[in-house]
Amino acid sequence: MNGVYVLEKLILIDGNSIANRAFYALPLLSNSSGLHTNAVFGFTTMLLKLIEEQKPTHFLVAFDAGKVTFRHADYKEYKGGRAKTPPELSEQFPLIRELVQAFGIPQFELAGYEADDIIGTMTRLADEKGLDVVVVTGDKDMLQLASEHVTIALTRKGISEVELYTPEAIREKYGLVPKQIIDLKGLMGDASDNIPGIPGVGEKTALKLLHEYGSVEEVLARADDISGKMKDKIKEHADDARMSKELATIYREVPMEMKLDELQYAGYEGPTLGAMFRKLEFKSLLDKMDLSGGDAGAEGAEAIEVDVVERGSLGALADALADVEAVHFEIVGENPHVSDVIGLALRMSSGKALFVPADLLDAPEAEPLRRWLADEDAGKIVYDMHRTEVGLHWKGIELRGVTFDVLIAAYLLDPTESTHTLNELAGRYGLPAVPADENVFGKGAKFKVPDVGPLSEHLARKADLLARLVPVLKDELEKNEMNRLYYELEFPLARVLAAMEKRGIRVNADDLKQYGGELGKSIDALVEGIYKAAGTEFNINSTKQLGEILFDKLGLPVIKKTKTGYSTDAEVLEKLAPYHEVVSSILNYRQLAKLQSTYVEGLLKEIRPETGKVHTYYQQTIAATGRLSSQFPNLQNIPIRLEEGRKIRKVFVPDEPGWNILAADYSQIELRVLAHISGDDRLKDAFRNDMDVHTKTAMDVFGVSEADVDANMRRQAKAVNFGIVYGISDYGLSQNLNITRKEAAEFIEQYFAVFQGVRHYMDDIVRQARTNGYVTTLLQRRRYLPDINASNFNLRSFAERTAMNSPIQGSAADIIKLAMVQIAERMANEKVRSRMLLQVHDELVFEVPEDELELMKKLVPEVMEGALQLDVPLKVDVNYGVNWYEAK
Repeated sequence: MNGVYVLEKLILIDGNSIANRAFYALPLLSNSSGLHTNAVFGFTTMLLKLIEEQKPTHFLVAFDAGKVTFRHADYKEYKGGRAKTPPELSEQFPLIRELVQAFGIPQFELAGYEADDIIGTMTRLADEKGLDVVVVTGDKDMLQLASEHVTIALTRKGISEVELYTPEAIREKYGLVPKQIIDLKGLMGDASDNIPGIPGVGEKTALKLLHEYGSVEEVLARADDISGKMKDKIKEHADDARMSKELATIYREVPMEMKLDELQYAGYEGPTLGAMFRKLEFKSLLDKMDLSGGDAGAEGAEAIEVDVVERGSLGALADALADVEAVHFEIVGENPHVSDVIGLALRMSSGKALFVPADLLDAPEAEPLRRWLADEDAGKIVYDMHRTEVGLHWKGIELRGVTFDVLIAAYLLDPTESTHTLNELAGRYGLPAVPADENVFGKGAKFKVPDVGPLSEHLARKADLLARLVPVLKDELEKNEMNRLYYELEFPLARVLAAMEKRGIRVNADDLKQYGGELGKSIDALVEGIYKAAGTEFNINSTKQLGEILFDKLGLPVIKKTKTGYSTDAEVLEKLAPYHEVVSSILNYRQLAKLQSTYVEGLLKEIRPETGKVHTYYQQTIAATGRLSSQFPNLQNIPIRLEEGRKIRKVFVPDEPGWNILAADYSQIELRVLAHISGDDRLKDAFRNDMDVHTKTAMDVFGVSEADVDANMRRQAKAVNFGIVYGISDYGLSQNLNITRKEAAEFIEQYFAVFQGVRHYMDDIVRQARTNGYVTTLLQRRRYLPDINASNFNLRSFAERTAMNSPIQGSAADIIKLAMVQIAERMANEKVRSRMLLQVHDELVFEVPEDELELMKKLVPEVMEGALQLDVPLKVDVNYGVNWYEAK
């Protein structure tokens, strides 16, 4: 190469260390399947940063292969003091390994050795060849590997901030050469690895001894030269010091199957990494990196004959409508209330298709087509009836007479799939392929509606696929005993949701603005108080300036640091609240500022000018549990635990003067479902006798009378009750109650000792899942668990917890949805003017005229409580008032 030197760089990552760092640095995140992903997300961002900044030519992620290593042969207590890995973290290790594979990065582990030893061996081999190496770890032991070619990137306070250690940097910070790091650990030990060292010798003393004597062996040999009690400690614990040094020494002769030249890294494949990100639901990274998902076999798809309808032939179209098998509207835009219709494809019984351009739908000549679309007796197959009906509504087009919705069926057949696009369904069921939408329209800023030729062909393929999918999906629904779930619940619910969304709920914009003004005054008062307590004015929204005030000026203890300085996140501030009054004011300020921006200003933007209402959109086919998800705006996230948040509900009012808002809320529906499914006598008795179930739980778990249950006991019992429903671990409960993991584990064990029916249910449902590969709700909604029999403990454990809680959460979701369908039918039969407006978690909201109030106060709870017969009564609380706030 004519003398040009090509620099090669090897990156070695300590997989377990970085995963741990990422887990504790980031708040718990989970995807729609309930799988925790915060450690995976942190690991991902670190890999992307390394690839961008370091541009490695070689790469390896090393993992620990198990808990037992060769070091345990000499010292069985090695790492014995470590707390058990939280299941929220352990379940992520298989995902991290899968992620590394998706990045195309080599990975390695070997039974009996730690990741440190693998990395130590690789650095030795790389050093011998003069290859530059960066070791990324959170373990200070690795500093012993630093050399002329090896730099240690030590993570600090999470994973985004690293300190780079070369031999020079180690000498500057510690006054040691890299190999003396082993001596440092030999003297001071390491509590995290249960390495004893010499009692009473900390880092400062150990460094002083090494600066004078150079090594553990020399310190021991010259113990008589050391004065005071230290001499006796050194002599007494000489064997511990020698063993500690040996334990801290990274073994660099691991029998590696991988050679350096096998670690070459050519970068990641976009579609492969994109598929992994979609599985993990890392939407922000997908958008940021513009990763394509590919065509799922669109090449070689069968051609379909398609005719483009022109204005002059719209009249003749009327005669062909009787032969239509499937209809597909292409509606673009995330929010169907403000979306664009760009075309319509009709798939005929002959197999050919007709394409109607969007601009013709409003033409007078298209009236027969519009009448056909609105005809209840003209059967139609569609994809996503709910979204289509809403999108067409705002264009003045009515859709009725749908006989089958492909999206709902596909979702029910496998709700664990993150998406059910027609592109994916073609591949899933082996039918003629349809290109992915992003490959036809582009994505994000690149989105563009293609010319009529490619657009008509794309939509015709979709309409054709709809017709082909119906018999396949119907057969699957029948085999899976899901006909009732589909035809009596989800399919009619789509119409109910569309009607609610089109109707909307009125928002008093003037009251909202007035409340925003009140919030503004409260915020200003808080700001003034914060400035006074801090003794100076500063930008409260600036993390840097706030950190300087709290930690430099006020001298509060530093809890956590980030790459850019002090952390001032909510978790940190809550821990600091007892130290200074200003911290509570800052927390209040943040809450009110979020209410102002998200719920006052945000709601004002969502009010539709021509209706004066907000029209939320319920996603019906997202959550694996069957729960609905509200968007545009999200009315399920109004922070009602905070009084200022509850006041937001005052602006939601009836559409007509003299009417009322009526709210009906299921009481503890998931715990009632648990009582029914588990058959636990204590739980059933509590609900049958209308007792407070949390007080009852506290009585039974703590062994006290009702009079002796205090607020803290009830709070703990409540946390355990709902924790059981959501498959909580001892780690999760300890975080919720601010107690130790040991105390949390004992609490959970005591709960199961008392509520043995619940324990038996948990055991039985896991056995059932292992046999069937899935669990079901009371209405046969399935949750597939492909990892329930996995050999990997972490994957299996997560699947077991999902098996326990999915029937409970899913049945609760089924019940309220069933109630919505039945209430809509009863209201239609009663010919009432009252209207169902919202579903928010376990609550239904209506607007009711005064003369129907007594009827609706009886009708709504009657239907909700009788929606599904359980062994314990369902209970519904009903309230009403002039606005949503008064109805609670």
